[in-house]
Amino acid sequence: MGVVVDPSVPAEVAGLLRVNASLLSRMRAGWTPRDSSCDSRRPRRGSSSTLLLAATPVVIALMAVLLDSPFAPAGFVLLGTFVFVVLVKIASMSEPPEDERPHERQVYEQARWYDGRYLLGEDFDQEARLVLGRAQRAVGAVLRSHVNAEGLLDDAGNAVMLPAQEWEIARLLAKLSALRREHRELHERGLAPEVAPVLQPLERALSASEAAVVARVEALERYADRVREAERAYHAHAQIEELRTRLPRYEELLAESGADGLALAELEKLADDADTLERTLRHSVESAHVAFRHLES
Repeated sequence: MGVVVDPSVPAEVAGLLRVNASLLSRMRAGWTPRDSSCDSRRPRRGSSSTLLLAATPVVIALMAVLLDSPFAPAGFVLLGTFVFVVLVKIASMSEPPEDERPHERQVYEQARWYDGRYLLGEDFDQEARLVLGRAQRAVGAVLRSHVNAEGLLDDAGNAVMLPAQEWEIARLLAKLSALRREHRELHERGLAPEVAPVLQPLERALSASEAAVVARVEALERYADRVREAERAYHAHAQIEELRTRLPRYEELLAESGADGLALAELEKLADDADTLERTLRHSVESAHVAFRHLES
């Protein structure tokens, strides 16, 4: 499950948060990007590289002297140490230090600024994930439909209201998940007999709240079903209209072949089918509008 973001968050920031779920989880667990501005003792890469470069001729000269003397073993040790330092430096140059990762810093700052306006996968228990998945599929089916893109539905209302519904459902499911988690932990610790009656009203409250959220999701699904019906009628109507444009060519062929009387009735039926599908499309769209109004209430 990805990151669910409050639709009032700017689109650019919302996109940044959605593609950085793992980084947000690390931040939730306490990770923070290192701020090198407060660490004046940390050596800069440029200065260490300069020192290493400057030391190279001296080290080479010293190794030559040692290797040509009774202290040759020390020369080999110095050579190995120097090669090791060079290899470590090369490896460190291939990976930028944390203070040179502006992307992580940007995600961290935006996540702090918009804290509480996005939800991660770990905010939902298994039951909540299933319910949220149903809501997201219903919203996606409507927003991706051709009838919505063509303005046959209330496309402006859909663009505003459906993401708001998805966020509200996600927010409530996250609260439900947290309370259910606390409830399970309480049961796992063991309950005194006197506590059980006190918990019953709380359990009923959880069940009632869950039922209310599921009812919202079912309303979304009913709307999505009406939109799917309109979508099917839309595509069928478009295909029939395409066939109608070809009618003159078929009529011409029938007339030239002397078979026009044989199939004229069937060709006329094609026009009737187009009219029927147009009425079906209008009815499907009207049904979707009714479902949309019910969703708003």
